[in-house]
This record gives sequence, C-alpha cells and structure tokens, in this order.
Amino acid sequence: MTKIHWFDTHCHLADEQLASQADDVIARASSAGVAELLSVATDVRSTLACIALANRYSGVFASAGIHPNHVLEAAPGDWDEIVKLASHPRVVALGETGLDCYWKDVPLAQQIDYFDRHLELSRQTGLPVIIHMRESGQPILEQLERNSALGPIRGVMHSFTGDAQMAETVLSLGLHISFAGMLTYKKSDELRDVAKIIPLDRLLVETDSPYLSPHPHRSVRPNEPAMVIHTAACLAEARGMSPADLSSVTLANSRRLFALREST
Repeated sequence: MTKIHWFDTHCHLADEQLASQADDVIARASSAGVAELLSVATDVRSTLACIALANRYSGVFASAGIHPNHVLEAAPGDWDEIVKLASHPRVVALGETGLDCYWKDVPLAQQIDYFDRHLELSRQTGLPVIIHMRESGQPILEQLERNSALGPIRGVMHSFTGDAQMAETVLSLGLHISFAGMLTYKKSDELRDVAKIIPLDRLLVETDSPYLSPHPHRSVRPNEPAMVIHTAACLAEARGMSPADLSSVTLANSRRLFALREST
C-alpha cells in the first residue's frame, strides 16, 4: 500500500498563533501524515524565526522574504538582510512576495518594486518564488510576463484563486499552482473546476495556516498544517484520484520545486 505523505507547501509557523505551540503543531501534522512543511516568512524577523524552526525540526524548511503588505515596514537594510539569509541551507524558497490589491494601505508601486527584487534574487540564486495574489491578477500577470523576458521564472502561485485563463497563463510561464482551504468551500465550484485542469506535475497543496481553515473545520482557528489533509482530499476527489496517488504526485512536485533530496 502506498504511504500517504503530505507536504504543506505554505504555512506560517512563525506566526504568533502557531509559534507558541510549535511542538504540538508539528506533532499533530506528523500524526496526520504531513511530514514536511515550508514555513513561509513575511519579513526579516519572521525569516529568522522560520530558519530557527527549520533548524529545530528536520521536516521543516524556511523561506526568506518580505510580504507585499509589509514592504512599508521594511527598514533600509532589511532587503540586504533577506539577500544574506537566502543563502542559508535551510532556506528553500523566496517570499512570500507578490501583489495585494485588497488592502489599500501599501502603494502598488512599492509592492511592484519588492516583487521585482524577489524575482531578480530568484534568478541569481535559483530559489523559487512564493507568489501572493489577492485581487491582483492582471498586475501580477503583467509583472510576471515582463520578468519572463529576463529569464525563466521558478515558483508557485500560492493559495490560487484565479480563473482558468489565469491558470493557463501562469502555467505557460513555468509556475506551479497551489491550492489552500478555499478549494473546499461550498461556493468554490469554479475553483474546483480550475483545479481539474492543472497538469499533475505542477500541482501543490497547502494550508496557508494559521489562515483559511478548510471545510469541514472552517470555523476552527487557528488553521494548522495537519488540516492540509482536508484540502488534499477535496483536490483528489475533484480530479478523480485517490488521496494516496495525489500525495505521491504533490510530494514529488514539492521536493522537485524546492530542490530537496528524497530522504529528509
């Protein structure tokens, strides 16, 4: 029998809602078959915290980056610090970066500047980018297409909520697509239809915990990596696959994207 082994490709273990109970969160994830996690950073302080967690737990890996909603808070030397931290051996990705047009408190021009920085650092280091998209589909596509002229883009559109046309465009640029708890919501039929057409070798799953708790635990706060099994079950059902087969596919995709060895 195929062992079910999940990789939560996007969780915020350094968030105060999870960090205070990290041992229990990791233990519950392991019990659920979630043996590998990517702890995603939002600024310099959380990058350092993610690295500390990755040093402490063998199945945890870290990203380095500044979230678009945090770029106004960045001190003058913070980007240089991210560049340095990107070389840490437990850092396997850059970000979370991208654009957010839902909240209006960070000018788009500054978000674009930092998104460009992450994409350039990705080209320099080979690390994939983790891309945040919230009500920003067209500006993100324009920026990705502009950057694609400078070289291949490696990374993932995290917590994907776009339509089929957007999915086809980001796939054509070489990106992976990851689904979070919103895929499980009753009104997400269109998103589940999009999930059916993603090539198997570009498919990832995540929690985005402590946010976006999946059905049937949507009212539970905080979300945590163990709950990725519910999003994965929904994705497997939408695609007509067994959870075991989906786990094998998404695990292989995650390890390939983040350049991890088979044994971790």
